Amino acid sequence: MNGVLQVSLIGLLAGVIGTASGGIVVFFLKNPRKELLSFVLGFSGGIMLAIVFSDLIPEAIEAGNMVSAILGLCLGVILILILDLKLPHFHIFETDNEYACFLRTGVILGLGIAMHNLPEGIAIGAGYMASPALGFALAFTIALHNVPEGMAMAGPLCVGGMRIRQIFLFTGLAGLPMGIGAFIGAYVGLLSPLILSLALGFAGGAMLYIIFNELIPGSQSLSSGYAGTFGAVFGTMAGIIILSLL
Repeated sequence: MNGVLQVSLIGLLAGVIGTASGGIVVFFLKNPRKELLSFVLGFSGGIMLAIVFSDLIPEAIEAGNMVSAILGLCLGVILILILDLKLPHFHIFETDNEYACFLRTGVILGLGIAMHNLPEGIAIGAGYMASPALGFALAFTIALHNVPEGMAMAGPLCVGGMRIRQIFLFTGLAGLPMGIGAFIGAYVGLLSPLILSLALGFAGGAMLYIIFNELIPGSQSLSSGYAGTFGAVFGTMAGIIILSLL
């Protein structure tokens, strides 16, 4: 149980530090260039893609079998799809030119980010139960991916007149569900190899949906150049290198 609590703390830190860092970036950059956001989103998608196919899915198959891994993957995709259908969308690239109701927009974005952080936390928890190296790679990548999400949330709040301390507080709170998700992923991963396989597959499915529905399209929509493309390519290469070193 101590190991589960440690993994939960790691997931919590990845979520809180990631989204709060986005608030810090907005404070210092005020209006970050679209090319930078595009590259960061593409980089996050690329590195996450490498982790899914190089480690998550193979680990899921090894822990159980092909059927359990694919079943978990489908469940992960379905859950995020339901969240997208039932909750207000928080597509980062759709908020740039909206100049009304900034505070409400920031809060809605925060709710969407918080809900999506739960399955990402499950990915971290299940990953650590499979191997500490995989768990660390996931925690690092998801924390990086949370930075532009925190920026997307902090931007409207900043323009809406919210104080900096409050922005840091709210962006950090949006990362809290990741700690809960990490606890769930780590706990169920202890139950049996088959459950671990389902959890890893679930994490892979959730991440694939986020990559192809949010990160890659978002990186391309933010900038008309090649920043998102190069970000995704370099991110994939970085993911492979990180996993090889770990």
